Amino acid sequence: MTYIIAEPCIDIKDRSCVDVCPVDCIHEYERMLIIDPEECIDCGACEPECPVEAIFPEDALPDKWNAFVEINYAFPDADKINPLVNAYAEEHDVKNEPIS
Repeated sequence: MTYIIAEPCIDIKDRSCVDVCPVDCIHEYERMLIIDPEECIDCGACEPECPVEAIFPEDALPDKWNAFVEINYAFPDADKINPLVNAYAEEHDVKNEPIS
């Protein structure tokens, strides 16, 4: 099992989760952060640090965000991740306001 970053991270990219990750498995892409499923050690340190509650254990991901399993597992391929995130954001009219 790994952790998944979902819709609330789109256009937010708060890096609090990156700072606490002991194995540096969280990476930044155009519109969101992604967890490398191979590097993730399932420690859960990132989950409580996310100010927008975008991080979930894969088996606890809300069904409405199942598309983010494919997005996270596309790591490290930016040519897949970025278009998948853009398509999801457009289809679901995602307009997350950056945290000030």
